[in-house]
Amino acid sequence: MANDRIIRIAGEIKRALSFIIHDEIKDPRISAMASVTKVELTRDLKYAKAYISIFDTEEKKKATMEALQHAEGFIKKHLGESVKIRSIPSISFVLDDSIEYSIKISRILEEVAGKDAGKKDADVERP
Repeated sequence: MANDRIIRIAGEIKRALSFIIHDEIKDPRISAMASVTKVELTRDLKYAKAYISIFDTEEKKKATMEALQHAEGFIKKHLGESVKIRSIPSISFVLDDSIEYSIKISRILEEVAGKDAGKKDADVERP
């Protein structure tokens, strides 16, 4: 029962963080291609990890993560206004590269499938 509550609150924080990052923070270092992929909360709701996916250059990723760390107080203030819980957790931002990793794996699989199809065509005997 308590676990369902934590999941629900994490979902609310994720939704609110997405809004705050895109609409409230005016820092030019933050990439427009940044999105919150997941939020993990501790059982006592004191700490949260926000996984941020950024589809941009390495420099822009680093700048975005620095800007988010720098804006933690601003983000907590706005979270307190939009998520109604007793205390807002301390947030740490983690770069989530799982989407880029899955794209890379998909490309590799497509290459292998293409090479395999070419090999099968070469193996077929022609009369």
